[in-house]
Amino acid sequence: MTGSAVTPHPALRNGFTEKFGVEYPIVQTGMGYVSYPRLVAATAEAGGLGILASATMTYDELVAAIAAVKKTTAKAFAVNLRADAPDAAERIDLMGREGIRVASFAQAPKKDLIKRAHDLGMLVVPSIGAKRHAQKVAEWGVDGVIVQGGEGGGHTGSIPTTLLLPQVTDVLRGSDVTVIAAGGFFDGRGLVAALAYGADAIAMGTRFLLTSDSPVGTAVKEVYLATDVNGTVVSKEVDGVPHRVLATDFVKRLEQRSVVARYPRSIANALRFQKLSGTKLTDMVREGLAMKKSQGLSWPQVLMAANTPMLLKAAMVDGRPDLGVMASGQVVGVIEDLPSCAELIVRITAQASEILHDLESRES
Repeated sequence: MTGSAVTPHPALRNGFTEKFGVEYPIVQTGMGYVSYPRLVAATAEAGGLGILASATMTYDELVAAIAAVKKTTAKAFAVNLRADAPDAAERIDLMGREGIRVASFAQAPKKDLIKRAHDLGMLVVPSIGAKRHAQKVAEWGVDGVIVQGGEGGGHTGSIPTTLLLPQVTDVLRGSDVTVIAAGGFFDGRGLVAALAYGADAIAMGTRFLLTSDSPVGTAVKEVYLATDVNGTVVSKEVDGVPHRVLATDFVKRLEQRSVVARYPRSIANALRFQKLSGTKLTDMVREGLAMKKSQGLSWPQVLMAANTPMLLKAAMVDGRPDLGVMASGQVVGVIEDLPSCAELIVRITAQASEILHDLESRES
């Protein structure tokens, strides 16, 4: 494949592109400390849907981040937030005032948040990892779902995309819910496969992390590029729930820690995050209670979850993979370069278009 711009196949201009106001059915996922203004704006300018990750931002930082994206591009983009965040409603109101097109959620938002976003003119798109979740949120009136299979990075389930995706497209067939496939996608072949399964678009995290527009430092990107397809692990030792990350020496040490050694460090990191972010301790406690209730976590898991932002920041912002964790999909093992977002999207759409045209020529 040349990677040069070609006329996109008509199948790439579909219900997703029309509904979400973008040129191509490609989504850049909301990754903490990664999906910040530069990457989101570059994705939007290249014709994809960039998602700004606000879960690792304070409210004021989100205000500044939205302004930074809008200063760079006039194209549509999304904001990802946590449905159980204490100020979720205030963030939705901010997004409405700023004309944000899409509200993306890491977990399914309750009906009141969905209505609030709809009343402000936004589309609502939660991430899901099971067929039953798709059924539930469809009944609640969401506009789309990001369906992430087990190959995906960060919080993930055990069902691979090739099994989960057809289950979800079958159960949502005939509905107005847009299906966005995630987990294991990196090129035009994957885009064509997702469309064949009945999805409307693909979402990629690790592939966009490994672009020249990503804010992650060069040394950290080199760690990713040196990782093979067996170089990730799904660990519960990061924040108490399954989390796919690079299998670094640091993560291996986390896996080997005793319970007694685990929690003091989690408390210390949670307090560091509280000081760094300016979050009130009362808000952190309230957020912990919300997580415990909405995700069914135990108190030890809540404590570990509070530790996560600092572990991510150590690697992704401070450039210390030896002291932090790096979320990653298994697809990391087949990524070998750092194109710009524009180069990546041209490459994917060109390859997908060539495949689709080739399939049509075989039929004739």
